[in-house]
Amino acid sequence: MLLGLSGLTKAYPGVVANSDISFAIGKGEVHALLGENGAGKSTLVKTIYGLIRPDSGTMTLNGAPYAPSEPRAARSAGVAMVFQHFSLFEALTVAENVALGMENPPPMAALAQRITEISTAYGLPLSPERIVGDLSAGERQRVEIIRCLLQDPQLLIMDEPTSVLTPQEVTTLFETLRRLRGEGRSILYISHKLEEIRALCDSATVLRHGKVVGSCDPRTTSARDMAEMMVGSSLQIPSRAPVLAGDVILSLKNLSLPSPRAFGTNLSDISLNLRKGEILGIGGVAGSGQDELLLALSGEVRSPADMVMLNDQDIGQLRPNDRRKLGLLTAPEERLGHAAAPDMSLTENALLTGALREGLVKSGLVNWGKTTTFARRIIETFDVRTPGPHVAARALSGGNLQKFVVGREILQNPAVLVVNQPTWGVDAAAAAAIRQALLDLAAKGAAIIVISQDLDELMEISDRFCALNAGHLSPARDARGLGLDEIGLMLGGMAADAGVPA
Repeated sequence: MLLGLSGLTKAYPGVVANSDISFAIGKGEVHALLGENGAGKSTLVKTIYGLIRPDSGTMTLNGAPYAPSEPRAARSAGVAMVFQHFSLFEALTVAENVALGMENPPPMAALAQRITEISTAYGLPLSPERIVGDLSAGERQRVEIIRCLLQDPQLLIMDEPTSVLTPQEVTTLFETLRRLRGEGRSILYISHKLEEIRALCDSATVLRHGKVVGSCDPRTTSARDMAEMMVGSSLQIPSRAPVLAGDVILSLKNLSLPSPRAFGTNLSDISLNLRKGEILGIGGVAGSGQDELLLALSGEVRSPADMVMLNDQDIGQLRPNDRRKLGLLTAPEERLGHAAAPDMSLTENALLTGALREGLVKSGLVNWGKTTTFARRIIETFDVRTPGPHVAARALSGGNLQKFVVGREILQNPAVLVVNQPTWGVDAAAAAAIRQALLDLAAKGAAIIVISQDLDELMEISDRFCALNAGHLSPARDARGLGLDEIGLMLGGMAADAGVPA
């Protein structure tokens, strides 16, 4: 046994995040930690990594007592962690970013050589001189992994490591993780992609409501069975009655815009037609222009005349609130800081986008009673795990905040909804519920654009599919019967200049 947990408990006001958690991770084992959003996974791994101190319980590492007071102590003991959200400085080089994460970095030339050696040895080739802002999401994750491997860890914790990777990058990552396992290193792996768990992990511990509710061998347990262990009930599969698409409601005509970010992706000559009652899926690897497209549609970045049309009205120069009045609502990918204000309560965050359409403000005064009711309706409808609407957005787990953000927009009955990564970091049951809510919204006649890196998700709910590649949008194709080979060509830009607009 490498790491042993015994009776770990951690409580916060109004919620017990971890309750009497006990399990063990063996040497040379890839151990999955499963659970729906709010099950206590993040609190547990932060305890192991020294970011949180438990109220009670003990840990052992290699048979010796282990109680890190901070991440530095965890790293010194041989525990490293790759977080879901990268902590890199885009304007610095790979080597400079790695050095910032080290206690006593060697001279830069020596460090660059070590980065080259380690990255090559583990099949993650990386040039130490490259600027991080120029790297793809997969390459940025390599920086985080190499930074950990330079610490020679015994245990590597990985939180949703494939959420921004292409299928090819996932294959490369798994080859690296299997090599680490072969060296006798252990990996604690958190993911909501259960087929990945089945392909990679040797064992799994399942959490529900902060408690261990079971364990299994993922290699012999179906993804559905694991999902039902997580939620404690049968899993509902999204369904939708056939819907005939109506008239065109949103059009983009040769939309070209520079990215507002230094290392962003410029949009180039994008055209599409979106019809009432349909779901248009837009796929693409991270950094292909997804954020820029959403900014152009939301009104956070304005467009030249006649490029963005809603019901034949030019809305390119309208601000976000003016577009909301007309029924165009958006939910961005970045939950904290963009979709929600971290230090504001859920009630206040409900007000931020719901003020106009929900009538929460009258004569310049906020109706807080009505706003709180709206926040509660979001929480109840989308099963947001939180003590109440008074809680700050940053206190929610990533998946629960995602449910709140997406639910907030859906419940405003938009005519057009554009959502980027609707189920990112969300457990299987919650993802199914969000997808069903999108299908139900389309069945009522709303037009929906779903931007996602999850191809399975897009194929499940989309009527038509197109791909973003380096700021170019491919022509749309009927999602039914679209093969993986065709999708791969579209994602690679091979079909970007053929056919007709979406």
